[in-house]
Amino acid sequence: MRVGIFGGTFDPPHLGHLVLADEALHQLKLERLLWVLTPDPPHKQVQTISPWQQRFELVQAALADNPAFEISRVDVDRPGPHYAVDTVRLLHDQLPGEELVYLMGGDSLHDLPTWYQPQELVRLCVQFGVMHRPSDAIDFQKLEILLPGAGVKIHFIEAPLIEISSNDIRERIANGQPFRYFLPPAVYNLVQSEGYYR
Repeated sequence: MRVGIFGGTFDPPHLGHLVLADEALHQLKLERLLWVLTPDPPHKQVQTISPWQQRFELVQAALADNPAFEISRVDVDRPGPHYAVDTVRLLHDQLPGEELVYLMGGDSLHDLPTWYQPQELVRLCVQFGVMHRPSDAIDFQKLEILLPGAGVKIHFIEAPLIEISSNDIRERIANGQPFRYFLPPAVYNLVQSEGYYR
């Protein structure tokens, strides 16, 4: 079975996340896609992030009507820091015999050689699904020198460019601007009923 791993802060999860996840599921021929909520990402220490319990609740709401999507507790149930390689190693142990496909943005692929234990991450994953933007310049020759074996595992995901960001949504909510159609209805309803991001 091929299982996708889609990590992020998801603060909040929006329609752009869902479109990319659905395209990844289809194009990479995944049986299911695990959404891995990162409680305290090492690269966002200077940013204010909503409590993970709130984000977990919102992701659960976003995924409720798609049986191929599920939320994983692999990172929220352990202390940080939460590096991708540790997350994948734990999932590898939890899902023996399943092929793990790690999803990332083109900017992350560019930075992959600087990640924590990147060669081990390459070894553990059968494929990397990269959500590519036209502006992402990736030097495959350089990547292969720095991370042998990574290049052959990369598959670009073609998806419509939806210019929505969680940061923009949070600002819109805080400033009283419209945001309803940036979010799945279940997420919008939760944000409204609980008064999140106000």
